[in-house]
Amino acid sequence: MGSCRLGVGSRYDRIFLPGCHEGVATRGPEGTAVRLANAAGRAVLVLESRIVDIETASGGRFGPDPMDVLAEWDEFRAWEATGASKAATARLVESDLRCPVPRPRQVFAIGLNYRDHAAESGMAVPEVPATFTKFPASLSGPFDDIPLVGETNDWEVELVAAIGRRADRVAEREGWSHVAGLAVGQDISDRHLQFAAGSQFSLGKSRRGYGPVGPWLVTPDELGDPDDLAIGCAVDGETVQDARTSDLVFGVPRLVAELSAVMTLFPGDLIFTGTPSGVGFARQPPRFLRAGQLLASWVDGIGTIRNRCAGEDA
Repeated sequence: MGSCRLGVGSRYDRIFLPGCHEGVATRGPEGTAVRLANAAGRAVLVLESRIVDIETASGGRFGPDPMDVLAEWDEFRAWEATGASKAATARLVESDLRCPVPRPRQVFAIGLNYRDHAAESGMAVPEVPATFTKFPASLSGPFDDIPLVGETNDWEVELVAAIGRRADRVAEREGWSHVAGLAVGQDISDRHLQFAAGSQFSLGKSRRGYGPVGPWLVTPDELGDPDDLAIGCAVDGETVQDARTSDLVFGVPRLVAELSAVMTLFPGDLIFTGTPSGVGFARQPPRFLRAGQLLASWVDGIGTIRNRCAGEDA
């Protein structure tokens, strides 16, 4: 981390530098990473510190909405591979970055998908993915504030997979071929609401702004080994979660296979793949997020999102 961070007093506390261990995606054969972002509502490619407006660069072949690009993912990748997208058109402004998948049709979330997290929660490791939904209205951007409600709000850093190709009864071995990209996510959880009425996971994890995602989507083929990525988060600079995605009970291809066996997955659908150990409610004594705290979440090769906790009325 070290040289890649700004002091915790700055607004975003993050800069993206070439070669930064956490801040940028790994390089493709031509020396540039494929990073699809949402800059002020427009689909862009991020090239180091500059961006390419996809609608402009493609001459209108693809629309300005990130969902337009995901709807034609195979065609977009073919166009991008021609090199036509390499002419940057503007400077990257981090404050412009929004959720890279702003309106997914479906958002799946997986519980107890790291053995250590199941153990700290006092629950058995599931034999099949423990699936619930995070309602799309909860999604927010990589640097947006989190408007906390109540006193029992917890952190859960997660690798988020975005579907790029329609998936219906897909075999596990074909799972990665249906994923457009990976992002960093936080499954912020109101524990009081989550465990009310027996348990209502979807509601307790879907308050406004409780699903920051970003900073962009990185294609799996740019990540070396997408099944083994360092993942973690910190509260006010203190690391509270630190793991690797190779510890997932059910990896991304298995999740695509399991979910698509039940229902069709559509381009732009999101899968929050689960959180590792280190969550606040399992600590002794329990710890929860407070207004004013800064939550930083990262996945190696993808980047870092940073979200300031704010009061309910912020």
